Amino acid sequence: MFSAAKPSHPMTVLLRRLPLLLGLLVLTGAVGCSSTAPAAPAKAKAGTFAAPKISTSPANAATPATPVNTAGVYPVMLGIDVLAADGFRAIAGLRVGLLTHAAGVNRFGVSSVDVLRKAPNVKLVSLFAPEHGLYGLEKASVNIADTRDPRSGLPVYSLHGANRKPTPAQLKGLDALLIDLQDIGVRSYTYNVVMRYAMDACFAAGVRVIVLDRPNPLGGLKVDGPHLDRQWMSGVGAFRIPYVHGLTIGELARIAADAPGVLDVPESVRAKGRLTVIPMRGWKRSMRWPDTGLKYVPTSPLVQDYAAAVGYAMTGLGCEYSGFKHGAGREFPFRALSFKGKTPDQLAADLTALRIPGLAYRKVTVPDAQGKPAAALYVDIADWDAWRPTELSFELMRLACRYDPPNPFAKLGSKDARSFNIHAGSTAWWDALKSDGAKVNLDAFEADWRRRCVVYQKLTRRYWLYQ
Repeated sequence: MFSAAKPSHPMTVLLRRLPLLLGLLVLTGAVGCSSTAPAAPAKAKAGTFAAPKISTSPANAATPATPVNTAGVYPVMLGIDVLAADGFRAIAGLRVGLLTHAAGVNRFGVSSVDVLRKAPNVKLVSLFAPEHGLYGLEKASVNIADTRDPRSGLPVYSLHGANRKPTPAQLKGLDALLIDLQDIGVRSYTYNVVMRYAMDACFAAGVRVIVLDRPNPLGGLKVDGPHLDRQWMSGVGAFRIPYVHGLTIGELARIAADAPGVLDVPESVRAKGRLTVIPMRGWKRSMRWPDTGLKYVPTSPLVQDYAAAVGYAMTGLGCEYSGFKHGAGREFPFRALSFKGKTPDQLAADLTALRIPGLAYRKVTVPDAQGKPAAALYVDIADWDAWRPTELSFELMRLACRYDPPNPFAKLGSKDARSFNIHAGSTAWWDALKSDGAKVNLDAFEADWRRRCVVYQKLTRRYWLYQ
């Protein structure tokens, strides 16, 4: 996922295929977990894609000017908008299911459920819901039962409850499963996971998958953090990619369908699987969410806006078992930091001394649940280009070992240690952090992660849908 004439010598074949082979090794982990940086491969031609079983809507061929909205800017047309503008031809005459959530809306804020129910010559017969439920109201990690949607009357099959994948019975009678999920560009945010799991089930059942693409709120150029080691693959990590991955959900789907070993199905099944990605119009990799002209619809209870989505990438890992908390009262999730026994001024002094590129800090005070003042340190991004999304989180881990000596991570039981690792993803980092605490050589790890991210980004260009 992520022709030429037959060469006359086998070595020529090997040399021509080397960039692709290296790409597949990184994506499936044979290179991605090495302690030394792999050599950069030959540059892949952006936009090339050979596998015929994955199709892309003709809308991707160009990005014509789109209608001007009331704010006077050219909005991005989402996958659901492009599907509708094309007269729903990709699903004409089909019985379809839809995997979506509250943020699954068109550019005018209309639910994709309603758009598809009114689509001509299309039969929407069932809904599938990810973590947080169809309407995004459930807390993280809470199991959700199957139900019936009171608005549409359609059955809603939970993929965060008794099942993590659609069952054969739930897929029976479907010609295609549409996937319309707003991801936030971070590996451990579970919407890219549930998409991959749904692809597993659909490919095994012979059901076509159609992904309606959406923006990566962080843009398509930021790639940062450790790759996921194979042993830590789980419901919060189904792709062996950096923590901040720089891809849209449609581009991740292309990788899953094309790269051997990503899907949890036999290779013969993957080879026969059918994926169509309906790309956006007007989106470019340099765009962050505010550049799209779209309203941010909350993607989960604690990610209510773009600021929280950015914060999730920046502080989420650092608040795992470290003693650091994010949020001031109920405000500023993933952006406002606190640590028991430390004032915001102390935190500001210690973090400023670390000279983390791109960041600035300010104190915020809001009422807590009891109406008393709650103070925390808000993290601002002062320089987006200099900002490395995960660096603050790993500095918080190291700082936590100073604040809670000798080492809070060395105290974790096996269950909590596993939870930490399935999010962070790097066994080498875990071993060093647990052993060395505040003296861990973070600079060496970050340098290695950055080298590997450069290789990863070059190799995944073949799956890009947007320049």
